[in-house]
Amino acid sequence: MATITITSCEMNYLVFRYLHESGPEPMEITTATSSSTFSDIPSSDVTILEGHTSEVFICAWSPTGSLLASGSGDSTARIWTIPEGPCGSSIQNGTPKALVLKHFKGRTNEKSKDVTTLDWNGEGTLLATGSYDGQARIWSKDELRNTLNKHKGPIFSLKWNKKGDCLLSGSVDKTAIIWDAKTGESKQQFEFHSAPTLDVDWRNNVSFATCSTDKMIYVCKFGENRPIKTFSGHQDEVNAIKWDPTGTLLASCSDDFTAKIWSMKQDRCLHDLKEHTKEIYTIKWSPTGSGTNNPNQQLVLASASFDSTIKLWDVDQGSQLFSLTSHSEPVYSVAFSPNGEYLASGSFDRCLHIWSVKDGSLVKTYRGSGGIFEVCWNREGDKVAACFSNNTVCVLDFRM
Repeated sequence: MATITITSCEMNYLVFRYLHESGPEPMEITTATSSSTFSDIPSSDVTILEGHTSEVFICAWSPTGSLLASGSGDSTARIWTIPEGPCGSSIQNGTPKALVLKHFKGRTNEKSKDVTTLDWNGEGTLLATGSYDGQARIWSKDELRNTLNKHKGPIFSLKWNKKGDCLLSGSVDKTAIIWDAKTGESKQQFEFHSAPTLDVDWRNNVSFATCSTDKMIYVCKFGENRPIKTFSGHQDEVNAIKWDPTGTLLASCSDDFTAKIWSMKQDRCLHDLKEHTKEIYTIKWSPTGSGTNNPNQQLVLASASFDSTIKLWDVDQGSQLFSLTSHSEPVYSVAFSPNGEYLASGSFDRCLHIWSVKDGSLVKTYRGSGGIFEVCWNREGDKVAACFSNNTVCVLDFRM
């Protein structure tokens, strides 16, 4: 297979490093409106997890318990056991202990060692990690169960299906692969994109979507050797895709400054969301509406951009509900609370903000000591974790 050369702007998960080193243009700083009443979270109420020796790019709570996984440029993932009860330095006896999942033994090629993506299975018993070396790995606690070895380039997206019997990976080698989680064997490789695959997302246990720097989105199905649906319309790299909670609507976001919402029932996008003024890095659906634990609340889409804003969208109308404007640098991560009432956001301005989805107001802020790559909520919705460019992971309590 021919060698694939990739530029830093094609490395979706590393684009922040590229931006950070090349220095984003100065941005106009918009603060929260004076009518907002929000409180700073003091550092005494925050648990700082130390141990990684390079930037921490990703974090994810176990869906079933108090375990928090993190992945770093130091070639490790770590599984932290977070005690119940309040966070903070004054309450706990030292830092929570971590299981260290070493992806390499001995010296490593500098570029190949980053852990780029991770995902828990539905039971919270297995953790899958994807790495810059092109390998996916399945771990049970700190025991390596399987190494999935077929990609020819870095893996940027890795997801368990709901059933937990398959993993789906997307790689810079332009392909996506469905893996048998038990055996570690490749079940099917999908070679439809003409450039790096940046994101993958399951629609159900057998079908999924992929997006790429080639501007295309494909919906694929296990056993089919052609896409079952093709969505074209973006004018630049498609950075992320997400199915809504029912698998009916697909959201996408792009370097073309737009987010789009697609339906399997038509070829053209249902809604073209055009309010951002720079690249959109990520999107998230609220855990609300049909098919969720919060069926009486409106389904909302959040988009986060290099224009330093987050937009909340009315999905039915395709219109903007709120523009959240207190960040001053690119926003890399957003996450809805499990009850759908709050949105956490993390930016390279070092701030973790928590917003009310109901009225768009800023309700809590924590300022860390590094740029934030990812934020995530625990299952109960009373703790938020964030991972930072200064090698740390922070956990803070959330109560209104």
